[in-house]
This record gives sequence, C-alpha cells and structure tokens, in this order.
Amino acid sequence: MDKTLLTKEALAAYMDHTLLKADASKEQIRKVCEEARKYHFASVCVNSYWIPFVAEELKGTTISPCCVVGFPLGAMLTSAKAAETREAVLAGAAEIDMVLNVGAVKSQDWDSVKADISAVNAVKGSAKLKVILETCLLTDEEKVRACEIAKEAGADFVKTSTGFSTGGATAADVALMRRTVGESVGVKASGGIRTLEDALKMIEAGANRLGVSAGVRIVEEL
Repeated sequence: MDKTLLTKEALAAYMDHTLLKADASKEQIRKVCEEARKYHFASVCVNSYWIPFVAEELKGTTISPCCVVGFPLGAMLTSAKAAETREAVLAGAAEIDMVLNVGAVKSQDWDSVKADISAVNAVKGSAKLKVILETCLLTDEEKVRACEIAKEAGADFVKTSTGFSTGGATAADVALMRRTVGESVGVKASGGIRTLEDALKMIEAGANRLGVSAGVRIVEEL
C-alpha cells in the first residue's frame, strides 16, 4: 500500500486500540480511550472487566467498546466463553474477540471447534464476532480449516493472534486467511505490529482490521 495515499484518520480506522495487560490501571485504560477519541480508532479492545468503564468513556462516539473472551488460551469451557460474552455485551461491548479452542484444533476435533464458536455467536446479539486462531501454534492446514469453520459458525472476522503466545501476525498468514474466507468475512492482524511498515504490510496482505497497542505511534509515523 502506498502510504502517500493514506490519511492518518483512514489508517486509524483500521485499528483496534488495545490494552490487555494484566496490570493495566484505570488511568491507563482512560488514556487509551482518550487516544481513541483523538485519533478515531475503530475500537478500544480491553479485558471484559473494563468494558463498563470503556463503554461509558466512549459514549457518544462511533468507536466500539471491544473485549476479548476466553483469553488468552482459549481452553475454557464453551459455557464459560458464552457466559463471558453475554455479560460483556450486556455491559456495553460492541465487538467480541474470542480465542478458539486451540487444543481442539490440534486434536482435529472440528465439531468441538465449531460448537465453541457457535455458542458465542448465539449470544453475542448485534456485536461483531472475531475469532482468534493463534496462528503461531497451527499448521497452514489447521489455519485454513479453522477459518472455514469460523466462517460457517457465523464469525464476522478471523484474527491471527492474541499477542500472548509464541508469535504474532505475519503477512503470509493474513494472505492465507483472506484467501480462505474471501471478501465476506473480515481479517484482523494482531500481535507484533509496532511500526507503520508492519501495518501497511498487513493491510496489503488483506487485513481490514489491525489489533495494535502502538496505534498512536504508528499513526504519527504517517
């Protein structure tokens, strides 16, 4: 992508401004919301505990309160993921980023993978659902099948990574995911995107959303 054709606001619109650290304080979360309002990021992505606060901070804007579910391992009971989703939506979440059951993928238990995603999709209401694959732990064949199942189960996006495992987004994985889901499902690149060059590579590969904690720095690079 030619960065000379991109405005700061257009670039920011790709980004979920993210703070998922265990020790994130209220003031840090507030700052992320202030930055989102200033730069017009697509969403603010936090752990579900912070969703009521973030929803209040973003009231009156077009920025979505977004939260992670089953994070970061994806190894929770499906009923627990569904319950967390339901409560997060009631608290104001407009987007849900769930981690699929990575262990079920590695076991080739595709029925359980689909049931896990479907259960979350069933309770999300009008919220957008993004399914985190944790691509660094999967083979290309597993990535493709996981994308296909996420699409079948009603996901709005497939997402590369939590940022908490052994690796993050790669342009090759984003391109593979885009080829698999086509144009009807979004692709979110997340994990290790720290520079403008990183962000542009992911967009060029097919991402239409970026999960970043360095959003301000990346936008200012432009």
